[in-house]
Amino acid sequence: MSEPSKPQGRKFQLPEHLKVYKDVWVIVEQERGQVHSVSLELLGEARKLADKLGVAVGAVVLGEAGPDLERICGDAFAYGADVVYRVADPVLKDYRTDPYCRVMTDVVNAYKPEIVLLGATTLGRDLAGAIATTLATGLTADCTELDIYMENRSLAATRPTFGGTLLCTIQTLAYRPQMATVRPRVMAMPERDDSRTGRVVDVFPALAEDSVITKVLSFIADRERNEAQLAFADIIVSGGKGLGKPENLKLVFDLAAVLGGEVGVTRPLIQAGWATADRQVGQTGKTVRPKLYIAAGISGAIQHRVGMEKSDLILAINTDKNAPIFDFAHLGIVGDALKILPALTDAFSRRLSVNRLAS
Repeated sequence: MSEPSKPQGRKFQLPEHLKVYKDVWVIVEQERGQVHSVSLELLGEARKLADKLGVAVGAVVLGEAGPDLERICGDAFAYGADVVYRVADPVLKDYRTDPYCRVMTDVVNAYKPEIVLLGATTLGRDLAGAIATTLATGLTADCTELDIYMENRSLAATRPTFGGTLLCTIQTLAYRPQMATVRPRVMAMPERDDSRTGRVVDVFPALAEDSVITKVLSFIADRERNEAQLAFADIIVSGGKGLGKPENLKLVFDLAAVLGGEVGVTRPLIQAGWATADRQVGQTGKTVRPKLYIAAGISGAIQHRVGMEKSDLILAINTDKNAPIFDFAHLGIVGDALKILPALTDAFSRRLSVNRLAS
């Protein structure tokens, strides 16, 4: 990582009482024993930041005691943690803001990490805001890049701003810990190393179920909901305003079905009522990192770009050869998506049929 731009104005020196804060932490998000992939991505990013600072990576794992919690602790080591802070209590079985915030506030105050990272998920955004408010520290949300400004050991957290038209790097200078949330699939997934081990620190919270106002009445897993799971798709075919009219979005669905992928759309299509919000890719939608991203009739404005530009392979289809998307797409086709999409669907269908027969 290159050194981020230096802050303007007088040189800042970290106050002495804040120099006791060390290490880079990731709060591991898990529900019913299933770890959210963004937490593993963040462990890889935390490893880079910690190596630059010369400190350790800590992972905080909260939940009910049992084999699932033990397995998650092992996963944290495998993906880069040096220390796991294991917080086991029946009250923490399901996520609720109040007990999770109370526990994390106590743990941070006790062990004093200098950086705390969370995923910018529904859970992570809720918890991050609560912790930052309770600790009276800074929080940079929805980051797309993290780095360290070594002169004062501050976290340089970059995020889109002004509706996604600019990228802004924010530093929390006079407060610790420095906190940031990062969207799923923005950071690369690190390689798993099962030979890695580390130290486990058991934390015993003083929690009582009777003191928690909110109660969990039922749990509905994402896989049981009829919504697009764009953040986890390996192939995404997306459509934009260049498709012309809503019925033409079927061409995108047809190609996605043949490829076994998901369908994404741009914000204008959501606003026009062509698709539901769970399919939006971009600054105000989902951030994705598929192996293949096909953009049909999408100009490539910055609001959409920040949500998909880290895809492994981007294929753009647009009638305008000067469309911004061709500046960062790996492959481009200048032409009418209404003709090219059916041709691709037919070609892939025939090719896959041949492969199935051959096998």
